[in-house]
Formats: sequence, structure tokens, C-alpha cells
Amino acid sequence: MAIVESGLTVADLAGKCDVDAKTVERWISRGRLPHPRSRMRVAGVLGKDVGVLWPEMIRRSVKVGADREVVGVYPRRADLPRSVFREAIERSSSRLWFGGYTSYFLWLEVPGVTATLTAKVAAGADVRFLLGDPDSPVTAERERVESTPLTLATRIATTRAEIAKVNAAVPVRLSDRHIAMSVWIFDDEAIVATHIGASLGQDSVVLHLRRGQDGGAFDRYVEHFESLWSAGKPASQQH
Repeated sequence: MAIVESGLTVADLAGKCDVDAKTVERWISRGRLPHPRSRMRVAGVLGKDVGVLWPEMIRRSVKVGADREVVGVYPRRADLPRSVFREAIERSSSRLWFGGYTSYFLWLEVPGVTATLTAKVAAGADVRFLLGDPDSPVTAERERVESTPLTLATRIATTRAEIAKVNAAVPVRLSDRHIAMSVWIFDDEAIVATHIGASLGQDSVVLHLRRGQDGGAFDRYVEHFESLWSAGKPASQQH
């Protein structure tokens, strides 16, 4: 025990940490977790790392059990197996929220996605697309940075044309606030792509998440999408 190794008594430690001796005893005998300020004081007095003294605290903050939400991390979206998007779309039954600035790659990499989305909407799934605003100065600046013949506006227009082929009403809203981070939600799965420098979307760092707890990373990304969706402009107002 760290207290014994330090040569201190419970009373000594309590005095140095400005707490009651009975409080220290509860930390030891009942496994009580001290308040953050007390943890720092104890660690300083005993010369130990907080994580060494209270490993349970680390376990609580860094999920390592069944509720861990990170399924995979990919340095580039191009490294993400194409089957991930296809299977996530196919598995989904309640919501399919596409929060990519263009989501253009879907029509190239997911076979039969138009027919699949038609079937999902017919079955009652909530299918929606949050695309980039092609008329925004933010989009124009990103196009300048990317400097590619296939502009963002062109990719957005292509995606909208493909969505129109879905034999069902699919709501589309436009925003420029997700220019640097795309979020796709499929029931309790999420795929998040963070853009790097001047690189194209296929070079984005990608996280594949699966919901495992209330208020976890997955839920935060859902909140992010919902916030952007609420503030987004219905596409019909842009034309």
C-alpha cells in the first residue's frame, strides 16, 4: 500500500491533505473515490501517479470493456473497406443520416445504393442527406484549396441528382458547417471522417463507431448531426 510505503499513517495523510482521518479510512476500506482535488493532493504527498493510486478512475474514463465504442480507425477513407458502408446501410432499419459534404463516393462505391435507399424509405426508415451548400463562400474557398477539376459544387449536384432517382421523398438540407468533418449515422453505427489539410475526402482520417453507452462518442456525433440539420437550409430554397 502506498501509505505504508511512504511511512505515513492514515492520520498523517489526512492532515497533509486537509481531510478527516475517517474520510481517508473510507477511501481505503470502502474503495471510495476521493474528489479530484483530494486525489491530486494525495498523489502529491505519496509521490504516486493518480492513475496508479486509483486505476478504477482510469477504467471509468477510458472504456475497455463491452461498451467500448471504437470499432476501427483508418488513416484514410480510402483504407476503409468498401463493405463497411454497404453493410452499415443494409443493416440499418430506423435511420440513415448522411452527413457528408458531398457523399459523392456512395454512388461510386456502394452497389445498388439507390434501390437500397428506396427500400429503406418504403420500410419506414428515416433517410436524410445533409450536403454542403454549393453557393457558400466556404465551399468556394475549399474548392480553391483542393484545386481539382471535379469541384465540390459538381459533386454536390451529382449527389442531388442521384437522390432524386430514389423512388421516395428524401429530405435534403444544405450547410457549410461540416466542411471539415463528415458524419454518417446508420442506426447505432457511425462513420466519421475528419478532413486533413488540403486533401480530398478520400484522404480523411476515419473513425468507425458503434454505440455502447449513454453520452458516449457516438451520442455526441448524433448531437452534432442533429444540430447541423436543425440549422441547415432545405435544398428547395436554394434553387
